[in-house]
Amino acid sequence: MAKLTEEDVRKQLRSVTDPALDKDLVTLRQVKSIKVKGDKVKLGIELVTPAYPQDLREGLQARVEASLSELGVKKVDIDFTAKTAARPPSAEKAKMPGVKNIIAVAAGKGGVGKSTVATNLAIALSQHGAKVGIMDADVFGPSIPQMLGPPQVQATTTAGQKIVPAQHHGLKVISIGFFVEKDQAVVWRGPMVHRLLQQFIEDVEWGELDYLVMDLPPGTGDVQLSLSQLIPITGAVIVTTPQEVAVIDVIKGIQMFGNVNVTVFGIVENMSTYRCPSCGHVDEIFSRGGGKRLAEQQNVDFLGALPIDTRIRFGGDSGVPITVAAPKGEQADEFKAIASKVAVKAARKVLSEGRRAAGLTVLR
Repeated sequence: MAKLTEEDVRKQLRSVTDPALDKDLVTLRQVKSIKVKGDKVKLGIELVTPAYPQDLREGLQARVEASLSELGVKKVDIDFTAKTAARPPSAEKAKMPGVKNIIAVAAGKGGVGKSTVATNLAIALSQHGAKVGIMDADVFGPSIPQMLGPPQVQATTTAGQKIVPAQHHGLKVISIGFFVEKDQAVVWRGPMVHRLLQQFIEDVEWGELDYLVMDLPPGTGDVQLSLSQLIPITGAVIVTTPQEVAVIDVIKGIQMFGNVNVTVFGIVENMSTYRCPSCGHVDEIFSRGGGKRLAEQQNVDFLGALPIDTRIRFGGDSGVPITVAAPKGEQADEFKAIASKVAVKAARKVLSEGRRAAGLTVLR
């Protein structure tokens, strides 16, 4: 038998697809190093996001091992690293040069827990190892300052009059709530809102971020239109509750994002069920499954269902989100699973854009 070479291994890895991206590791340039020693191989593989799902990672390892066994390899060691896939360079990117992906969190109507999902989604991405920021774009009803509590580092300005975001629980955060009194109403017309959003984009030193999560106001108004014009949004997550009165408004949100060429990554159904902490009985207070049915009808993905849970509510009220208060708990795990799905979808989107720009076959 001929001696196994690095080139043999690399050639064989062309048959191994990344289960998250459905393209082979070599084409995606994920194979960063190959070391061969007899019938043992050590690989360095770079994943497209720190939030890469654990089950897919295990599946990828199994695929690599099975493929290389065909060459007579007895043992495979893989050193997984991660580098967040970034959107292709563009004129718009100059406004936020260090931000790789922008994730909008939206809702068709208020009261469905959109800000709770945005906050915990951002923290979950951070807990996966990503660099994350939050832009509270809900100008007329900013909830993020309350949900994140007092900052560990206050927002400041530089000598050049740039705004340095506050830091909460490891996140860079900006909100109109930092600049007005808590009980002061923001009564602005559309042009003033547009100018504020421009400041949050152009005058804030976001630095290097893997993901910027934007908490949008409910509905389909000026903020959504302005942001879609000002920056390239990687994709949107829409939050709903199960009942029909909420689901109806989600359809309008999906149509709105389609009109401004923003990809909808999927739907999160919040307040899906309630489990009694005393007896364990599960009640469907707001019905159940409306978000999943809508996702199927609208041909978008269903990202997950979140229960009604007093601990999640208390976390938002107290400024210590559940993903911070109980990072290893069941509720945090649910947010982390949603975060992984969103991160993979963002990677697929930006890699498709990059390959399309290069005239190559896109990811589907």
